[in-house]
Amino acid sequence: MAHSIRSNGNHSSDIRASALIAPIHVAEYLARRLFEVGIRAVHGVPGDHNLVALDYLEHCGLSWVGNCNELNAGFAADGYARIKGISALFTSYGVGELSALNAIAGAYTEFVPVIHVVGTPPTYSQRNGRQLHNPLGNGNPNTFADMSRPLSCAFVALSDPADIPDQIDHAIRECWVQSKPVYIGLPADMVQQQVEGDRLRTPIDLSYPPNDPDKEDYVVDVVLRYMQAARNAIILVDACAIRHRALLETHDLVERSQLPTFVSPMGKGAVNEALPNYCGVYAGDGSDDEVRERVETADLVLSIGAMKNDFATPGFSYRVSELSTIDFHSNLVRVKYSEYPDLRMNGVIRKIVDRLPQLHIVPGPTPSNNIPFHRRDNREELTHTWFWRHMARWLQPNDIVLTETGTPNYGIWEARFPPNVTAINQVLWNSPGYATAATQGAALAAQELMLLRPTRRLRTILFTTSSTLPATAQELSTIIRKSLHPIIFILTSDSTPDRLLHRPSSFSPWRFRDLIPSLGADRGTFQSASVHTRKQVQALFADGSFNEAKCLQFVELRMAKDDAPVGLRAGAVNVQIAPSVRGVSPMPGGLVRNGSASTYGTRSTEAT
Repeated sequence: MAHSIRSNGNHSSDIRASALIAPIHVAEYLARRLFEVGIRAVHGVPGDHNLVALDYLEHCGLSWVGNCNELNAGFAADGYARIKGISALFTSYGVGELSALNAIAGAYTEFVPVIHVVGTPPTYSQRNGRQLHNPLGNGNPNTFADMSRPLSCAFVALSDPADIPDQIDHAIRECWVQSKPVYIGLPADMVQQQVEGDRLRTPIDLSYPPNDPDKEDYVVDVVLRYMQAARNAIILVDACAIRHRALLETHDLVERSQLPTFVSPMGKGAVNEALPNYCGVYAGDGSDDEVRERVETADLVLSIGAMKNDFATPGFSYRVSELSTIDFHSNLVRVKYSEYPDLRMNGVIRKIVDRLPQLHIVPGPTPSNNIPFHRRDNREELTHTWFWRHMARWLQPNDIVLTETGTPNYGIWEARFPPNVTAINQVLWNSPGYATAATQGAALAAQELMLLRPTRRLRTILFTTSSTLPATAQELSTIIRKSLHPIIFILTSDSTPDRLLHRPSSFSPWRFRDLIPSLGADRGTFQSASVHTRKQVQALFADGSFNEAKCLQFVELRMAKDDAPVGLRAGAVNVQIAPSVRGVSPMPGGLVRNGSASTYGTRSTEAT
C-alpha cells in the first residue's frame, strides 16, 4: 500500500519508529487484528475523520459494506456478530457515532460483541480546542465519546503510538470475552503513525479466565446434590447461553441428563428442538398450558443464561421461585439464594455433565407444529397459529431466522424448529426496525460461511411487519447491492397488535411490492409475491425455486384482521399503556405492570 506517513514535526516519534522491528501503520494493525478474530466485512458509513483508515481495509482482506446510515450499520453489525461471533462498525466523529448509539446500546443490552471504531479529529486539534465541524459547541471534544463510555465494556482513545497496539488488543479481547461492544477512538493523525507490527505474529488471547478449581468443584458438588434429590427437575435455557458461547456445554447437559428442556423467547434456537426432551417455549402467561404447568410445578429449575424482562415474560408473569432455581451465568452461579461470584458457567456445566448422577426424570410435554384441535377452522384467511406452525414445517436445518419487534417476536414462539436453526431477535432492547437491518449483516455473514463450506446451505429468513419495516427499509438497498438473498416475509394486517397495545399507527400505507425495484433491484434478481390465503401459503412453501433462495424473495402476507399470536395477547393483558388520569394522557410508552407478581424479585437481565 503506497501510503506515506504524514509528518507532524515530532522528531522523537521518528526516532522511536526507527527502533521498530516491523513498522506498520496503526490503521493496518487494527485491520489485521479484525481479520484475525474472524471479521471479513466491516459495516459503517464513511466520514471526514475515518476516510484514510477505510483505505486500509481491502488491503488487509476486509470488505467495506457501506450502509445507508449509522443506525442501520449498527444493527447490521449486530446481526453479523450473532452469526460470525464478532463484528466491526466504523463511524465518524459526532454526527456519525451518535447516530449509531441506539444500535450500540442494543448490542450492549443483549450481549452482542461489536467493535465500534470512531474516526475522530486529530489529537492536536482536540488539545488546542479548535472549533471543528460537527461540534456540540461546548468546547469539550470528548463529549461524544463520553456518551459511549456507559455503552462499552472497554473504551480506548488512541493517542500514543507506543501504547496503541496494547490498547487495540485489549479492546478486542474484552469485546470477545465479555460479549459486549467496545469503543476505539481513532484520531485522524494516528491513522498512519507507525507501531510494532511484529506483535501480529502472536494472536490475541481470547480465552476465558479459568475458574478457581476448588470453588468450581464445590459448586458443582452442591448442584449435583440438588439435581439428584430433585423429583421433578427441568432445564430452562435463555439467550446468554448463546451470547457467552456456552451452547456446547448446554447441549451436552440437555442430551446427557435427558431432563425436560425449555427455552425462553430470547433463547429460541439455543437448543436442538428436534430432541425428544425438548418441551417448548416458556414465557409465563404466554406459554402453552402444558408448558406453563410443567415449568411452574418443577421442584428444581436449572436456568442457563437467563435474561428475564417484561416482553419475554409477558408482564413478568414468570412463576418460578428462587427457592427452586439454580442460575448459571457468565460471571457467577446462583444456587437458590446463595451466590458464587467469579465462576463462569462453561466450566461449571462441563463438570456437571462429566459427573452426572442417576436422575429422576419426569417427562414434559411434546411440542408440535400441528394445529390444536380447538383452534381448527375452515377459514382460508391467514391466522397466526396456523401460519407459524405451518411455517415451522417449511423451515430447514441450518436456517437463520430473524423476527422483528412486535408480532413476529411473539408468533415465532409457536414454531418448533428443525435442528441447528439460528434465531435472531431483539426482545430485550426491542428497537423497531432492528431485524431488517440485522438481516443484511446476518445474510452477509451466512454468505461468508457458505464460501468456506460450499456444501452447506444457510438460508436467511426475515419476518417483519408493515409498521416496523419502514424504520430501516433503506437497508434493503444494501442487501440488493451486496447480492444477498434473504427471504423476507412482511406481515400486514389492520394493526390488531397496535390496538391490543393501545399504540397508534405511525406509518402511512406503503405499496410494498413496489419497494424492491424502487431500491435498485433489476428484473430477474428478485421475486415478490402477495399471499392472502392458506392455499397460497402452501403453494409458496411447495415451490422449489422459492425454497432454494437463489435470489432475494419478498413476500407480503395479509393476516386476518382480528388475529394476533397467543403470546402477544398475553403480553397485552400483562403489559399495558398506563391509563390516563382525569383526562391527562400518560407519557408515551409508559408501561405499567398488571398481573400476577413474579417470584424471582427484580433481577431483569443476566448478572453483570
